[in-house]
Amino acid sequence: MPGWVMALISVSLSVAAQFTLKAGMRGQAEASLLQQLLQPLVLGGFLLYGLSAVVWLSVLARWEVSKAYPLVGLGFALSVVIGLLAGEQVGALRWLGVALICAGVVCVSRS
Repeated sequence: MPGWVMALISVSLSVAAQFTLKAGMRGQAEASLLQQLLQPLVLGGFLLYGLSAVVWLSVLARWEVSKAYPLVGLGFALSVVIGLLAGEQVGALRWLGVALICAGVVCVSRS
């Protein structure tokens, strides 16, 4: 599998982990740390992060870090899109930031 596909899988798993952790923490502000950590969705989020890290190791084995790591920036763009679909408010300034990040990823990938 090409390195860029592995990178996108890793980034997607990382974004999925963030939204899973967020879902697991809903209504948990007053719970103890142990209760928060034992929430099924929180555990699932940690599992997704672990899978993301394992996939990322494959990326690092194929590419230079200076070329691979900027692809992590695509996670910002993906999280904004998913956040928007989930009902989060996304303003023009945030969209501008996402566009700049994506432009930077394109520049790095072509170098």
